[in-house]
Amino acid sequence: MMIYKFLFPIKPNDTKVSLFLLAMRILFGMLLINHGIQKWNAFDQMSAAFPDPLGIGSSASLTLAIFGELVCAVAFIFGFLYRLSMIPMIITMSVALFVIHDNDTFAVKEMAFIYLSVFVLMYFVGPGKFSFDRLLIKICNHKK
Repeated sequence: MMIYKFLFPIKPNDTKVSLFLLAMRILFGMLLINHGIQKWNAFDQMSAAFPDPLGIGSSASLTLAIFGELVCAVAFIFGFLYRLSMIPMIITMSVALFVIHDNDTFAVKEMAFIYLSVFVLMYFVGPGKFSFDRLLIKICNHKK
């Protein structure tokens, strides 16, 4: 219990904390969506030369990146299946940081590092009370 208080000293359901988490979800979700839209719009040009770190093909790798940066980012913003939607986002940023840009300078890696750091931290804190997940929990508990 002591480690929990150390890691999470503030109740994530507090209104101020939940508003902060909502603002972070909107800000970082929209920033990530921008990357996903750029990839979506340039799919034909990028699909042949997109990095393929998993060995599944450039087109499939690009599709997974778009899914993580676009579809999952929308779910992240709304707090819908919050932690589940964050897993592809965290994987995408981990691959970008540790595989794609592994030999690059930190200046090149910096954006992936920032996204990854924020997403990992927010994964553990949760979406707060202004989320679809919170609404779903209330509906499920009310039906019991």
